Amino acid sequence: MFEKVRAIMAEQFRTTEDKIRPETDIKAELGADSLDVLQLLMAIEDTYGITVPDEELLNFVTVQDVVDYLEGLEAKKNG
Repeated sequence: MFEKVRAIMAEQFRTTEDKIRPETDIKAELGADSLDVLQLLMAIEDTYGITVPDEELLNFVTVQDVVDYLEGLEAKKNG
């Protein structure tokens, strides 16, 4: 899951995958603003065929936060 999220983020933020780690702060280290995070969310929704409520955006601080959220959704789906 992390590898796929990292690839999406690398493309979205025009950086290399090796600069993205689980603990990477999306705004502080990748230079994302609120619009960037929203666009990232849309890319993730398209990739995974899901809808993420807008209020979840506030919970996405690090890359791992996004991965944890997606893994939680997957666990519920397979539950």
